[in-house]
This record gives sequence, C-alpha cells and structure tokens, in this order.
Amino acid sequence: MKKIIIIIESSSDYFDAYAENCPGIYGAGETVEAAQKNVLEGLTLYIEQNKNHLPEILKGDYGIEFRYNVQSFLKRYAKQFSLSGLETITGINQKQLSHYVTGRKRPRKNTVKKIEKSIHNFAKDLSQVHFV
Repeated sequence: MKKIIIIIESSSDYFDAYAENCPGIYGAGETVEAAQKNVLEGLTLYIEQNKNHLPEILKGDYGIEFRYNVQSFLKRYAKQFSLSGLETITGINQKQLSHYVTGRKRPRKNTVKKIEKSIHNFAKDLSQVHFV
C-alpha cells in the first residue's frame, strides 16, 4: 500500500505539518494533534479540489505515516515520557534532552538515530508484555 509521509515539525510556538511525498498538502496547529488534524483536513480539501488531476500516490488506497523531528516528538509525548525516563531509555542526559525540547539545540543525525532506535526498542519490549 502507498503511504503519504506527513512530517511534523515544531517551532517556538506552533507545529507545522506537510506531506513529504505529495506537494500541496500542509497544516499547522498549536499542538501536534491539532497539526495532524489540520493536515488531514488539508489532504481532504486537496483531493476535493484536484479530483481530475490527482498525483499517482492519491489514486486508490493509501495510508498515512506521521514522522516527527526530535523536538516535536518530545513535546508530543511530554506527559508520557519524563526527561528522566527518556534518559534511562536513550542514555542521553536530561539537560541535553531539555535543550532538544526547547529548540535551543538540535541533535546530530547519529543522536537522532540513537533516540529513534532506543524508542523502538522500548516499544518492542512493551509489545512483548503480557499480563496473567
């Protein structure tokens, strides 16, 4: 199945959302959820207004995949992941993570990969939990 890749990025006061692989689809909001909703509304509007000239990716079935920059991910899940917990999961100290949340610093590519891999490993561990 084809996937529309939606990028969510954080700025100082709002979140941007855009389709990486389908030009013309944009959104924004004060929260990640608002930006996601807005970009999906933008997608619907785009399809309605371009019925006769849709890009190939929008013809037939497609899925949506949201991708985050580190800052928007950390802001999105701030209530679920404390900086202390993220330090345990990623091995990156809280002060450095705090710089990423506020946008004072941007992580290097290898740090982004480290965070992503750590989160995926944590999710994999959680997916294997079963209660009796």
